[in-house]
Amino acid sequence: MRAAIALLSGLVFGFGLIRGGMTDPAKVKGFLDLFGAWDPSLALVMGGAIAVGVVAFALARRRRRSWTGDAIDLPTNTTIDRRLVGGGLLFGAGWGLGGFCPGPAVVALGSGLGAAWVFVIAMLLGMVVHDRWLAGA
Repeated sequence: MRAAIALLSGLVFGFGLIRGGMTDPAKVKGFLDLFGAWDPSLALVMGGAIAVGVVAFALARRRRRSWTGDAIDLPTNTTIDRRLVGGGLLFGAGWGLGGFCPGPAVVALGSGLGAAWVFVIAMLLGMVVHDRWLAGA
């Protein structure tokens, strides 16, 4: 049952990203180009995602277990620190330069888009560097 829920969730998520245009780097860059040829259509996609997330988290707060029976452990940290701001800036820079964020980049791998492969490889290398850096800190 757990695998079926994971598969269905992944398919719905991936289809939504494709349908919403999040796997098209040109569309994403057009959305981020506020002072040029701005394309506001992704604001609707993001607004819809935020609305779904608000409802999902409100429901999750009322439950102790997920549909698969796993414990629900929501984050409680609300501190805004240097690491959070730095990570957000790095994430935003990668999104702006590559036209992808992690989820859509992985979905775009299925299309064979070369830019998605470059982005995902760079993202994975960044994760390794981050983990090694933290291990030494």
